[in-house]
Amino acid sequence: MEKPLVTLLLPCYNCEKTLDRFMRSVISESYHPLELICIDDGSTDDTAKLLKNFETILKESGVQYTVLTQENIGLGGAIQTGLLHAHGDFLCWADPDDFLLPGSVEKRATYLLQHPACGAVSSDAFVFDESDLKMPLYREAARFSHRFELMQFWYLLRGEGMVCAGCHMIRMRCFDEAVPNRMIYPARRGQNYQLMLPVCYKFPHAFLDEPLYGYVKYQNGMSAGDVTEIDKLRRIAEHETILLQTAKQIKMPEAEYQKCLDEIEKRYALQRFYTAIDFRNKVLLQEQYAILKKYGAVTRDIKKLYRRNRTVLHKLCFKFYEGGKNYVQNFGDRARL
Repeated sequence: MEKPLVTLLLPCYNCEKTLDRFMRSVISESYHPLELICIDDGSTDDTAKLLKNFETILKESGVQYTVLTQENIGLGGAIQTGLLHAHGDFLCWADPDDFLLPGSVEKRATYLLQHPACGAVSSDAFVFDESDLKMPLYREAARFSHRFELMQFWYLLRGEGMVCAGCHMIRMRCFDEAVPNRMIYPARRGQNYQLMLPVCYKFPHAFLDEPLYGYVKYQNGMSAGDVTEIDKLRRIAEHETILLQTAKQIKMPEAEYQKCLDEIEKRYALQRFYTAIDFRNKVLLQEQYAILKKYGAVTRDIKKLYRRNRTVLHKLCFKFYEGGKNYVQNFGDRARL
């Protein structure tokens, strides 16, 4: 009996420095038939040339290989393009600056074959620093205490589920049932949520307690430039919009949809709360604390942080106020002389 085709989507943007490593990991993959679809998302370096150079060796290794080219629209848009060209029974996706570990596709595909009711399966990942790809820093999934639960939707929505790209494989029959037109919200980031949430809402999800993906942390990664308050708040708003738009596309009862909206607002209110503390933003701190209080999400630690930082902010404001009064008084005294 012929095994199901697995499609691997690879959005590529200016990845000339890491593409060779990723491609070598695909060539070493034991599972076939395997379809690799690379989406060159408007690269301005030698990515396009490298993608073409790999055509012969990939096909010789038994990989069905396609390269799609488009103007730069971001990760979500690149995945969207790839979805419309995917032929596989199973679908996985990865980032070209990471790499597959041995048996990555084989072990996940085997699990889905053996568990036909399962809509998706995820593995653990080793996290590496870019300076040392031999000794992992830690395992990515260790921080998710609910990773073995079969119904992952609410955990993912709350940020308590595994979303690392390259760790997941979904059954396309289940994805097509959840997203019949294969149209996801084309954000510049966040493609993991757009693909995983619709499937995990309707179908069981399994977790393999084994690292099958190498996730590399880079000093100049996508979020490395988010150092100002505006940058951080923009990133939070962008990610919140991804979840809101994805939830909007999922067919669910009105009560559950409202619960989704509440969970999303609560999740990002907490992120803005911590951002307000980092940048001593009194107004934002009070606004986000009020939202958390509305949902009964104010823990003892959050209350303590709020009181301490509100007091600090009040002291700072008082100092500025007193300083301003003294300046005005002194200026007036000098004016009268």
